[in-house]
Amino acid sequence: MHYLVGTTSVHTTAAVCDYLDDRATSDDSVTVVAVAPADDATARRDAQEALNVAPVRLARLGEVRTELRDGDDPVQTLLETATAVDADELLITPHSGLPDESTPVGSVGSTARRLLAAASLPVVVVPVPDV
Repeated sequence: MHYLVGTTSVHTTAAVCDYLDDRATSDDSVTVVAVAPADDATARRDAQEALNVAPVRLARLGEVRTELRDGDDPVQTLLETATAVDADELLITPHSGLPDESTPVGSVGSTARRLLAAASLPVVVVPVPDV
């Protein structure tokens, strides 16, 4: 099985790693992708930190690749990557990192909604636990 993970923060990567702990085996591979604008140093730093979590947390898997991609459209990037790596399943979280006071519990953000509508492969929305 090849899992494709879309991440935006350390919290989202950790949640997906927790999800994979009970499912993935040493025969599986994972590609973790973070998308950040090339001109946003803070977003790129956060994205790189999110990517750094995966190889450590998923070390027991067959292969773990991480990619920091330039761009403003994570949906298009993840869909293109899913095709390129022949992913079997796309793992995302319902929103980017921790919700703020304005985010209703159980809500799904616009990126997750767009991926659910457009993906031709199974999409798993992994909850991010309260920290």
